Amino acid sequence: MTKKDKITQVSERIGRALGKADKQAHLHARKLTAASKVTKEELQEIAKHVDALKKQLAKTTQRLKKALTA
Repeated sequence: MTKKDKITQVSERIGRALGKADKQAHLHARKLTAASKVTKEELQEIAKHVDALKKQLAKTTQRLKKALTA
């Protein structure tokens, strides 16, 4: 009987350790998901700014060409 008790104790310890590790992995995965969403939104904002700057540059080059030819 004592061997069974020791085996069950050891298996319970192993199960607890696995449960804790699984919980930590789940928490880290949640944090990573949240961070990736924020990063995606920031990248979209940066892309909008880049597009606006491209338009502004195109208008400025047109104005400059007109000024140089006139």
